[in-house]
Amino acid sequence: MKKDERILCKVTGIQPYGVFVEYENYQGLIHISEISDRFVADITKLFNVGDEIYAVVLECDQKNLKMQLSYKKGLLVDPKVLKKVDIKIGFRSLEEKLDEWVKNKKEDLGND
Repeated sequence: MKKDERILCKVTGIQPYGVFVEYENYQGLIHISEISDRFVADITKLFNVGDEIYAVVLECDQKNLKMQLSYKKGLLVDPKVLKKVDIKIGFRSLEEKLDEWVKNKKEDLGND
């Protein structure tokens, strides 16, 4: 296995910081920073244990059979997958959100 090689691996575990995968005899981690260029609020909305996904090898320790992988690097993302992910780009200031928040609270209270 070589750096920048694209492999099909199987998801074996999911943690808030990343996804654990296996490929042949290797164990690997896709750190959350290598899943998307955008903020992913919940990894479990993107991956499930048992899924087969493509990833790109960033580093490979052949002695210990460990890998560091990237899901985002050089991969085309299936549009169906993007719909499943809660992606938030940046944030709005309180000043920008205040009018909307007040309107929603008034509607909740029945005061238009």
